[in-house]
Amino acid sequence: MVNSCRGLPLAISVLGGILATKSSIHEWQIVHKNAKSYLKKGKGAQHIEHVLVLSYDDLPPYLRSCFLYLSQFPEDYQIPAERLIQLWVAEGIVSLTEDEGNGGEVMEDVAEGFLDELVERCMVQVGARDPTLKVKTCHMHDLMRDLCLSIAKQEKFLSIINDSSLSPSNTRAVRRIAIHQHIHVQRIKSSSPLRSILFFWHPFDLNLEPCLCDEDNFWWFVSFVCVILKWQRSWNYMFGNFKKLRVLSFEEVGKGYSGFKLAGDGAVNVPNIIWKLEQLRHLYLPLTMTDKTKLKLHTLTNILTLINFNTRNCFVADLSKFTKLRKLGILGPFNIDDIKEELDKNLPIIASDCLRSLSIWNDEGIDPKVLAHLLSSCVNLCELILRVKIEKLPDFHHFSSGTAYVHLIGCKLVEDPMPTLEKLHNLRVLELYVYAFIGKEMVYVIRQFWPF
Repeated sequence: MVNSCRGLPLAISVLGGILATKSSIHEWQIVHKNAKSYLKKGKGAQHIEHVLVLSYDDLPPYLRSCFLYLSQFPEDYQIPAERLIQLWVAEGIVSLTEDEGNGGEVMEDVAEGFLDELVERCMVQVGARDPTLKVKTCHMHDLMRDLCLSIAKQEKFLSIINDSSLSPSNTRAVRRIAIHQHIHVQRIKSSSPLRSILFFWHPFDLNLEPCLCDEDNFWWFVSFVCVILKWQRSWNYMFGNFKKLRVLSFEEVGKGYSGFKLAGDGAVNVPNIIWKLEQLRHLYLPLTMTDKTKLKLHTLTNILTLINFNTRNCFVADLSKFTKLRKLGILGPFNIDDIKEELDKNLPIIASDCLRSLSIWNDEGIDPKVLAHLLSSCVNLCELILRVKIEKLPDFHHFSSGTAYVHLIGCKLVEDPMPTLEKLHNLRVLELYVYAFIGKEMVYVIRQFWPF
C-alpha cells in the first residue's frame, strides 16, 4: 500500500492511521482491499483525495460529526483543544451512553477521547501538548481541511461566510454558521433551525481610537454612542430572532480591543442570577467586577471550569459544593473569614477530587497557611500556576504527588524552592518567571526521575 501512495507522506500517514484502528488480520485485509479500490479512482492530484475520502468513510458514526465540525475553523487556525471539546459538548455532538457521573466520567472526557481518536487516525494534527501530554492545540492539513469542508457543504452541515461567500442569504436552513469576515449581524437571515454561530471576526465594529483635541473628542464620543446603539441592536436581533441558539462564540473578541472599556475602571456589574443556571459547566467571570457584585454559586453542582473566582464577589464556601470541578482560576483576594470554623476542623476548602488545574493570581498576597491548606485540598492536581507573593513554598507534602507542571511568577520567593520541588516525582515542567525567586541561591539535585 505504501507504493500505491506514490510517496505522499499525508496519504501514508492516513492509511497508517486507519490500520492502527484495526485489531485483526481480517480487518487489515479489508482495509487493503478498500485502499486499492480507492487508489485506483484517483489520478495525479486527485490520487491523494481518494485516500482521504477512504479515511472519512472508515470513521465510525460518532466521529463523523466531530470531524465535520472542524471545517468551521479558518485555514491554518490553531484550535484550542479545550475550547473545541466544550463546543462539541454544547452542541450535543458528544453524549454519554450511561448516566453522567458513573465512574467519574463526564461528556468532556468522552469528547477528549474522540479528539485523540482523530489524532491517532492522522486526520487531525497536534500543534502542542500540555505537560500531562494531553492535546493543547490542534489543526488540520490543508488537503484534509479541503475534504472536510467539501463534505460539510454537501451534507449541509454548516454555512461559512467569508470572502468567497459574501452573501449570507443561503443561511436560512442551516444549523451552524461560521463567520470569517466582518458583517453586520442583521444580515444573517432569521433561521428557525439555527443552533450555532461562531464569529472569527469582531461582530460589533468597535475599532475606535480616541482623538486628542476637544472637537475630535466630541465626534469620537458621538461615534462611541453610535457603536453602543449598534451593539445593542445586534444583541437584540440575535436573541430576538434565533430562539433555538445553543452556541454563540466570539473567537476573536478581545484581540486588538484590550484597551476599550465601557466603564471608567473597566469593572463589570454581574447580577446575581448565575445560580439559576444549574446545568452550567464552564463559567468565565469578568476580570474585574464592581463592589455591588456578590454572586451565589452554590447551586452549580455540575460546574467543571471556574475562572476569575475571587472572594470579594463570590463566597469561598461555595467551592465545597463543586464536586466535579476540573479547573479553577482564583483572581484577586482570597479571604477565608466565612469558613474559618471549617478550617479549624481541617476540612478541605475544595471538595472536588477531580481538580486538575489551579491558578492563583493575587497582587495582595495570600496567607501561607491558607495556601498550604488550599493545596492540600487538591489531591489530584496536575497543573499549578502561582502569581502571588508568598516568599516560601509550602512543604512538599501539601502538594499533589501527580503535579506535573508548576509555573511561578511574582512570588518573590526568599527561600530556595528546590527542596520542595525536587520531591515532586512527576514534575515535568518548571517555569520560573520575573521575580519568581529573589533569594541568593537555588540548588537542586539532579535525580533520575527528573526529565532533564
